[in-house]
Amino acid sequence: MPDTTLNERRSQYDIVSHAIAYLRANALAQPSLKELAGHVGISEFHLQRIFTEWAGVSPKRFLQYVTKEHARQALRNSADVLTAALDSGLSGCGRLHDLMVSCEAMTPGEIRKLGEGLEIRFGIAPTPFGDAFIGWTSRGICHFEFRDGECAATASALQAQWPRAALLADPAGAAALAARIFAAAPGHGQLRLVLRGTNFQIKVWEALLRVAPGQVVSYGHLAGMAGCPQAARAVGSALAANTIGYLIPCHRVIRESGEISNYRWGATRKVALLAWEAGRAGNRKQP
Repeated sequence: MPDTTLNERRSQYDIVSHAIAYLRANALAQPSLKELAGHVGISEFHLQRIFTEWAGVSPKRFLQYVTKEHARQALRNSADVLTAALDSGLSGCGRLHDLMVSCEAMTPGEIRKLGEGLEIRFGIAPTPFGDAFIGWTSRGICHFEFRDGECAATASALQAQWPRAALLADPAGAAALAARIFAAAPGHGQLRLVLRGTNFQIKVWEALLRVAPGQVVSYGHLAGMAGCPQAARAVGSALAANTIGYLIPCHRVIRESGEISNYRWGATRKVALLAWEAGRAGNRKQP
């Protein structure tokens, strides 16, 4: 993506966000690029360029991914796809854009200490889907959430989670992590996640990491993957408690009907994430 100022990047994201919202609302009418450009108030050429840069696919291709039929078909196929991935040991499933995620939970003793002796660095960094607040320790990433505004409230919430930890602002470190997470050409590396939750919550999160990019599952199916097929509602609570958004991909969970369900950072952003992943997965399959 060409170098731009932070304000320019935010302006571009706002344009793409409005374009995505319009495509979602008018998907059945299959709006043209000209109609879409007129709605957001920029030229067709300019919209095509920035939309492709931010969403990873063209507006036309994005429209293909936001149809209800795509969501329903992906949900119907998810069992087969997941079975194939599990049978292969997930060695080639490319989850988290071909990055291997290693989950390393804190010990009960360390959790009881409330972060005593722990140094947590944090910062806000630009991503293809708006600014993100990232917190991390020497063990790995412990917090990720999309932010539209200042980070003071999020930093306070992070401090409340780990009241005895030392928090250090590190915007450059956050930018470096964001670049790895959203790399244009992902390589094989390792991103460690520090998980803090109940045994059940961690079991759900680990099951969610087995859902490949570009695929979706229902709450009920995810409950089955976690070994608790009757606990779909509890699965929803576990997802709500996830403090490492995107990396533990809650956006890949939809309703049994195939409808895009709620997302704490907005349904538009959720659809953008799913379409971006589906587009990248499709590109990997092309010769």
